[in-house]
Amino acid sequence: MNRITKKQLQSRIETINSILNRPATPYSQVEGKLIANIGNFSLSQCYGGYCVHLMVNDGGGVSTPVWYGHIPARDAYERLSAFIAGLQFQK
Repeated sequence: MNRITKKQLQSRIETINSILNRPATPYSQVEGKLIANIGNFSLSQCYGGYCVHLMVNDGGGVSTPVWYGHIPARDAYERLSAFIAGLQFQK
């Protein structure tokens, strides 16, 4: 079994943002200030695991719509792949 990398997980996140036509990055710089890109999905890494964050307000608040908490990379990859399959099925 091959090891799942952060780069592979980030690629899944980019695919989700593309399918949903969401901003590619969590923040944009406008006139020297960081502005939250509401609707962006991003990858959080903490405690040796990964979680998906959805930017929900202009103050940088996030929710965790795909799963709650940080999980191992392989589990995250499988859940992201299932999420993408559901999005593609819906189209």
